[in-house]
Amino acid sequence: MKQSLFILVLFCCTAHLYAQKNQSPKPNVIVIFMDDMGYGDPGFNMGIGYATPNIDRLAAEGMRFTNFYSAQGTCTASRAGILTGCYPNRIGMYGAFAPWETTALNPKEETIAGILKEAGYNTCMVGKWHLGSKPPFLPTYFGFDKYLGLPYSNDMWPVHYDGKMINDTGNHRYRYPVLPLLEGDQVQKYIRTLEDQGQLTQTYTRYATRFIKDNKKHPFFLYFAHSMVHVPIAASPAFLGRSENGLFGDVMMEVDWSVGEILKTLKEEGIDKNTLVIFTADNGPWLNYGNHAGNTAGLREGKGTSFEGGQREPCAVRWPEHIPAGVICNKIASTIDLLPTFARIADAPLPKQKIDGIDILPLLLGDPNANPRTEFAYYYNRNDLEAIRKGQWKLVFPHKARSYMGHLPGRDGFPGPTSQVDVPLGLFDLSTDPGESRDLKEQHPDIVEQLNALADKYRRDLGDNLTKIEGTGRRPAGVCTACKDNFRR
Repeated sequence: MKQSLFILVLFCCTAHLYAQKNQSPKPNVIVIFMDDMGYGDPGFNMGIGYATPNIDRLAAEGMRFTNFYSAQGTCTASRAGILTGCYPNRIGMYGAFAPWETTALNPKEETIAGILKEAGYNTCMVGKWHLGSKPPFLPTYFGFDKYLGLPYSNDMWPVHYDGKMINDTGNHRYRYPVLPLLEGDQVQKYIRTLEDQGQLTQTYTRYATRFIKDNKKHPFFLYFAHSMVHVPIAASPAFLGRSENGLFGDVMMEVDWSVGEILKTLKEEGIDKNTLVIFTADNGPWLNYGNHAGNTAGLREGKGTSFEGGQREPCAVRWPEHIPAGVICNKIASTIDLLPTFARIADAPLPKQKIDGIDILPLLLGDPNANPRTEFAYYYNRNDLEAIRKGQWKLVFPHKARSYMGHLPGRDGFPGPTSQVDVPLGLFDLSTDPGESRDLKEQHPDIVEQLNALADKYRRDLGDNLTKIEGTGRRPAGVCTACKDNFRR
């Protein structure tokens, strides 16, 4: 009897160890998040005058989205959205915070890094943070084991558009502190010149590839938030003059090189087939910077607006043997959908508080019948519901907005003017008019009525300053009291 019991126990232990040995490891996850990259900037969409073979490879070997949206059309808000799976206004995040802004991401909010870390992942962030500029509001306090990057945008420094230090105390840019490159929550060095900026892509890439090599035997999450192609754009000497499209093309070729280094490292370490890589961007191009800005491939307006040029982003997703290669997905998806999708892939629990993201794994796996996200709300400023989309239809509500139209753009790093315009109510069929040029509200009053009813649902939950509705589902942001003194003295 004892011998039989011993054999049974031995058999069970052996079976358990065999199952553990043969169990597929959890996939690694990499998000490459560009800054101010337009829908038309990658070669796979419309990039002209430069080559992006590595970014294009992601699309060719994976899935390319044509209706993929950032959470909001500006820096801080879009980054809050991608990391928390929430519309930014749900969690009190908006705009593009200055270094001294006391509003920050609330430590109670759970991030992708936090939930994956709880699921056994090692986590790293490289690049632009912009959700709080002092401890305890930096990445390593939100689930990231390691961090190297800038705490906010690379144009928030006391340097003029021509690259010279600003000494005029009357210039509003004089107030900015010298730009710090942080490792963890400590300053590693200061970025003082355009030449220093030109080294950022190389520096980030070396740090990211080292993290991959160090964690090849352990599941990891890498959030690589490039500072480029946000102005001031800069490239290293190895890429200057390489393109036919001036400095902007050189910078595009260097960030493409960076993507190639990530893919090469995954291949060399034997983990490329078990790594999900997503390439996308935070918002559209800053069009008034002219030849230092990207393009929207004909979408209306750009960064800082709720038109398609401000929020519809390039997106390519590669995960060999899981995501079918060379597929174009025309379904609606958003950066806020990444958190619940990664949670499902990693078998991790969702955040305890309500989020707005939807699991889009069925889309990624190529299910032709999947359509998890059928609607999207375009919020801007602190809490303005400026538009709503349902299927092919987009209803734009009356609001004041930045406009680049009717103005000549600047050149060589200097901005051109923009204007504030009154946007009227408008209905657009994005399936035939992605440029939002033909208002169809008079022809389709029934669609206007349906979309107004849908907007009211969002207003009851998230509020809407344009219609003076508070909303019941919003949560407070964090307060960074130490940030208020973060300015040049």
